[in-house]
Amino acid sequence: MKKNPAPIEALRGRIDAIDLKILNLLNSRAKLVIEIGKAKSRENRDFYAPEREQAIYRRLTEQNNGPFPNYALKHVFREIMSASLSLEKPIKIAFLGPMATFTHQACIKYFGLSGEFVPKKDVADVFDDVEKGRADFGVVPIENTIEGVVSHTLDMFVSSQLKICAEVMIEVSLTLLNKTGRISDIVKVCSHPNPLAQSRNWLKNNLPNAVLFDVSSTAQAAQMASEDSSIAAVASIAAAPLYDLRVLEKNIEDNANNYTRFLVIGKKTGKRTGSDKTSLVFAIKDSPGALYSMLKPFAKRNINLTKIESRPLKTKAWEYVFFVDLDGHITDRKVKESVAELEGLCSFLRVLGSYPKSK
Repeated sequence: MKKNPAPIEALRGRIDAIDLKILNLLNSRAKLVIEIGKAKSRENRDFYAPEREQAIYRRLTEQNNGPFPNYALKHVFREIMSASLSLEKPIKIAFLGPMATFTHQACIKYFGLSGEFVPKKDVADVFDDVEKGRADFGVVPIENTIEGVVSHTLDMFVSSQLKICAEVMIEVSLTLLNKTGRISDIVKVCSHPNPLAQSRNWLKNNLPNAVLFDVSSTAQAAQMASEDSSIAAVASIAAAPLYDLRVLEKNIEDNANNYTRFLVIGKKTGKRTGSDKTSLVFAIKDSPGALYSMLKPFAKRNINLTKIESRPLKTKAWEYVFFVDLDGHITDRKVKESVAELEGLCSFLRVLGSYPKSK
């Protein structure tokens, strides 16, 4: 004979008891974090260790038997570690602002809600803040799967000594927002040029008479829409509550496979995690077979190059810099040997950083 199911109230009482245990455990963990922070300060060690966070995620997801899903587990521990880090030392992060942009979302995804986020007007300001110690880290966009690379970010790495500490992938979901919630009020649609390009077909089919207007960011577009009922913004859904806007339509991007990759920049490269990527920038003269010679050290060691991008070297005519992403850490023997061989063939080479691959 089957037993009667426990009443909902009884089950909720058990959940309340578990929640209290979780709360007590979180505070016990926080006390240990504070002690670790004191020890790091005494030993003059870095407060933030991304490789340690990756190890925690990996260990917990491997040992998770469910039914709590791994993706949610990572979100929960992202915030636990973010709050814990703020107890050791508040982390200041400069990013290409303003608030509610996709770069801001990348900051939150990587550092959690307890980071101190400082919006900057352009990519150069983000680099400058980190270089001069006004921020511990910076977050900048580097490429989109549809629109390609952000050339200004690449150019900054040629002259900067900063390192890439991590990468963050954000799925770009575009939303049409306005003040009234009525699509008939729209005369002008504003956004950054990339989101406008990424939603071109939807806008043409649904707002054929609207004027498309480029602005510096999706957040600026949202602010403009909040001040003028004839303007709509193409932005992230996160901008809606921040600027008191109504959601007219979600997912207006023309291509569902739309991701933007962001880089976390700082003054030190990360330690090896076992699932890493290394980025390089190097310069060669434009001559027959030059690029083949540069890539040969990697090919003969069977190292996978995941990206190659070229930019003109602004200080010399007809010379180019190449940006390369490859699988592996700079401390791996094959990677280290390949880079050493390549350096002998280049007029300029710098390792931009080794960092954990984004999942």
